[in-house]
Amino acid sequence: MEYDNTNRGVLFRNDKKETEKHPDMTGSLDVDGVEYYLSGWTKTSKQGKKFLSVSVSPKQKVAQQHVQKAKQQFEPEEDFSDDIPF
Repeated sequence: MEYDNTNRGVLFRNDKKETEKHPDMTGSLDVDGVEYYLSGWTKTSKQGKKFLSVSVSPKQKVAQQHVQKAKQQFEPEEDFSDDIPF
């Protein structure tokens, strides 16, 4: 019997954090069979209490953004025609 991760997630310490804007923790989350990236930042409130701020983004959307960015890099800036003006 395979383990069911539906409606579950996990966060791990981000060992690749280089700036304060990078998340302290990263991981993934499954909601009704849809996969998401999960990011978390440890913050301190004005009252001095620590809390976790989280952000969620769909894995499919992120993958599509990478594909779009790659396509833009390789598309010619001008529209070249196959017609040779001789």
